Amino acid sequence: MAEGKLDARAARKQAIRRKAQRRHSHFYQHCSHWSFNRQSEGTPIHWYRERWMLAATALLITLLSGFLIPAWATAMKPTAIEPVEHTLLPLALPKIEAPTLKAPAVEDWRVVQVRPGQTLSDIFQSQGLSLTDLQHVVDSAGDAKSALHHIQPGQEFDFLIGRNGGLEGIRFDKDEATRAVIRLDGATPAETIVARTVEAREQVAHGVIDDSLFAAAAKAGLSNAMVIKLADLFKYDVDFVQDLRVGDSFTVVYDTVYRDGAYLHEGDIVAAEFVNQGHRYTAYRFKRADGSIGWFSEDGRPIQKSFLRIPVDFTRISSPFSAARMHPILGLMRAHKGVDYAAPTGTPIHAAGDGVIKFRGWMNGYGNFVIIQHDSHISTAYGHMSRFATEHIGQHVHQGDIIGFVGMTGLATGPHLHYEFRVDNVQRNPQTVTLPKPEPLAGAQMAMFQSNAVKPQLARLMEIDNNYKLARADSTKRSDD
Repeated sequence: MAEGKLDARAARKQAIRRKAQRRHSHFYQHCSHWSFNRQSEGTPIHWYRERWMLAATALLITLLSGFLIPAWATAMKPTAIEPVEHTLLPLALPKIEAPTLKAPAVEDWRVVQVRPGQTLSDIFQSQGLSLTDLQHVVDSAGDAKSALHHIQPGQEFDFLIGRNGGLEGIRFDKDEATRAVIRLDGATPAETIVARTVEAREQVAHGVIDDSLFAAAAKAGLSNAMVIKLADLFKYDVDFVQDLRVGDSFTVVYDTVYRDGAYLHEGDIVAAEFVNQGHRYTAYRFKRADGSIGWFSEDGRPIQKSFLRIPVDFTRISSPFSAARMHPILGLMRAHKGVDYAAPTGTPIHAAGDGVIKFRGWMNGYGNFVIIQHDSHISTAYGHMSRFATEHIGQHVHQGDIIGFVGMTGLATGPHLHYEFRVDNVQRNPQTVTLPKPEPLAGAQMAMFQSNAVKPQLARLMEIDNNYKLARADSTKRSDD
């Protein structure tokens, strides 16, 4: 059975082959003689010819590849660029002469600072200059001449001295904001006024009195000069010798003046607060409508009262106001209707307020005696003067004017001022009498003062005071812990 299946397959293959031969008879007729089978019946020469043709074709392709591939590689290789030789030729250029730069000459100004007691002539002579040179400068100073007549210790003068020792120039401050430069090295003297940049910077200081006002102020960073300004503001309300207590405090807002960026000096107080025995006093700087500057309390009243509480710088009260006391010379019990302020002989005595000199001369036990009438009701009296000032009877004086000097004329055991405050010719205690209040600012001036002076500075004073209280409370709490 297997043999039958094989015969059937062979017969089917033969049928397929015959069918293919019939369909492609022309191809078989053309290529029927090609054969690689050595057992075929064709002639051997036809096989070898075809083989040689194939071999020749392969050889030809090989030879062509040997020639074409190197030529292609050479064509793709970049062409080497030979370096080009350069020749440097000298070129004649026009000669240019560089300009000669002359450095500016540095002028050697000698700076001289005025010492206490020196005069301008002393300074000129110290620089080898003559009084003729000084006169020449004064004549050339123009409107800066007044600055040469009022020199102060610490003020500076700059001198430009020539090689022959002659004066060629001088520089000095005409005022705080301008400098005068006078050149004398030309045909005629030349004066130049140079403006300088001046600015005020605010500083703040706060202190509490533990020992003395000066000690507390120094601890707060205030100079002695600023302490005197502070005391001068509140001298109408506070006796800085008798009234100060431990725990009193102060806060000061003040200016420091800088010129051309360098510190120059302390300025004025802008605002201040002083708490004395629980009473609070304030002062604010304000520029009035007429251009004058003054200090006012929060209610707009001038700090400067109508009368000074104490008209002399004293060391102690040697005898207070009393209805009865033992007189140190007479040995009798009698009233002492004034206050005696002990002070060195020659200490200036100031008018307590504006008024007219009613009496000036010798008065029994008072010695050299002055009475000033201030208005129809109030007068003040000053006794035991060593000598009078230049005022005379009937002359009008202003508060603070010097009317005499401390002494011990009349019935006195030592140099002091006997001071009386009289109302309708009746003596009152100067330390306790109610002094009349000055009139406050009016209308638009008051509104401007409140908005420009009080409002901004009061906020600063309150902030500083609160910060101090918080710091003090914190310190106390930590000490308790």
